[in-house]
Amino acid sequence: MHDLGKVGEEETELSHAILGMEMCEKYREHPAVINAVGAHHDEIEMNNIISPIVQACDAISGARPGARREILESYLKRIGELEELAMSYEGVQKAFAMQAGRELRVIVESEKVSDEYADELSFMISQKIQDEMQYPGQIKVTVIREKRSVSVAK
Repeated sequence: MHDLGKVGEEETELSHAILGMEMCEKYREHPAVINAVGAHHDEIEMNNIISPIVQACDAISGARPGARREILESYLKRIGELEELAMSYEGVQKAFAMQAGRELRVIVESEKVSDEYADELSFMISQKIQDEMQYPGQIKVTVIREKRSVSVAK
């Protein structure tokens, strides 16, 4: 709710924090909430314990991958490159970047990839990621090899 002022339809010189605060005042929100909305970018003085918590949560939320439009394009490019890197190996059927790019799940064709090669493949992919890409933290590579045997009793 702290970014409520971003939904305003009319052009104004006021910041979204102040606009949101005014909207909260208009609809008689609790004074602590009004202050937290108005103060989350230090535009007004914080006067309760909720305000700095909201400000910290806003900073954490804004720092997550893909949160800002400028960052979104590079984030999506990195996710695509991660999936493409895995798809370049023989026997890989599909690759999915998950957990904001912190995990890569690689599905292989069981007819083409043995259990032993699946182990090697996860290591090779992780090494290639480490050598060729830039990324925050670490990326877990999971290779999934599934064999289904189905029979029907009549």
